[in-house]
Amino acid sequence: MLRKLGLAAALMALPQVAFAQDGMTNVAANETGDTAWILTSSALVLLMALPGLALFYGGLVRSKNFLSVALQVAAVAGVASVLWIIVGYTLAFGPSVGGVIGDGDKWMLINLDIVREGMLLPESTFVLFQMTFAAITPALMVGAWVDRARFGWVVTFCALWGLLVYAPVAHWIWGGGWLGQLGVTDFAGGLVVHTTAGVSALVVALLLGKRMGFPSSALLPHAPALTILGAMLLWVGWFGFNGGSALTATDDASSAIINTHVAAAVAALVWLLIEKIKFGKPTTVGFATGAIAGLATITPAAGYIAPGGAILLGAAGAVVCYAAIVLVKSKWAIDDSLDVFAVHGVGGMVGSLLLGLFIWSGLGGTGYTAAGDIPAALGVQALGVVVVALFSAFVTAVLAVAVSLFIPMRVSEEEELEGLDMASHGERSWNFD
Repeated sequence: MLRKLGLAAALMALPQVAFAQDGMTNVAANETGDTAWILTSSALVLLMALPGLALFYGGLVRSKNFLSVALQVAAVAGVASVLWIIVGYTLAFGPSVGGVIGDGDKWMLINLDIVREGMLLPESTFVLFQMTFAAITPALMVGAWVDRARFGWVVTFCALWGLLVYAPVAHWIWGGGWLGQLGVTDFAGGLVVHTTAGVSALVVALLLGKRMGFPSSALLPHAPALTILGAMLLWVGWFGFNGGSALTATDDASSAIINTHVAAAVAALVWLLIEKIKFGKPTTVGFATGAIAGLATITPAAGYIAPGGAILLGAAGAVVCYAAIVLVKSKWAIDDSLDVFAVHGVGGMVGSLLLGLFIWSGLGGTGYTAAGDIPAALGVQALGVVVVALFSAFVTAVLAVAVSLFIPMRVSEEEELEGLDMASHGERSWNFD
């Protein structure tokens, strides 16, 4: 089995630089154009979280919880950034210990190289870019527990989650770890970001329980205008998320951005079509949600496939993520409040699986050339999805319960009725109703 996976790894070998999955060689100096692009991309990714994600989520909740959601997103991104500098980076991208975790040699960012090995970037630039990924990933989970999670539990859980879930998975795939060695491929985070956050969000939603009134009462978004503005900021920021993941200011980056944009556009339009068929009219929130589904789905494949493949991935992401929302909320009756699992998690997993097909050169991809290698490539990607999903679910469950022994997960019924803006922070939200 391992020999077959090793063969698949060779078949999936790609010419582009994609994090640490390619062979590393020392370089003498950095390329200033590449450095400038990655610095810009870092700012774009931070724009996604602050303010993009805060507006996207904040508009979807009731007005009495708007500020609490924005504060949770900001606080989680802040604590994740600090921990990334202290120890997160070295766990994810330090020299590998058995392919499992970094060795800790670069804790507190000591012993950084002037130029990161195998790249044309200063290692400090690479640290910065990766820090923005580490900041937004746990912040994505905030959407699963809005209206009812206690602030102290949220920050503590997310801080530990970044070190115990995100950093190991990043190392396994991007940092020279065992999944990357087997050939599991992830251009910009379909597995490392979206699968980890989406699956973990579903687990927390199950442990936390349903909001008061779910599903019998309509828990409607108070400001769809903020939601679509947030989605537009996320869309723009995703150019840095995916385009920056090429780690060079070359055709690799522009190709990734083209694929990112067209996948989001197609997914948003397909989502509107689904709403028109089912409900008779499209919605603002539907367009925003569809765009995010397309962005999550294209993320693992953005730099490795042709634009035609990106169009198909965007359409597939919209259809499958829409069905996942119906399944999770209507069939399973799980209150993943803002559909983190159904949109981010499912989108990331679908894109990661389909990458095994669309990376084939016969479909314009940059990977293997023989059609007979498609099953092996799909199998390797499926292995990555299963491993990352199971690991994320297990560690999240243990961690969430462990933190709850010291800090309760959920606010009281009185606090939930009053709204977390006042109950937890003593502030009134703007009223957009």
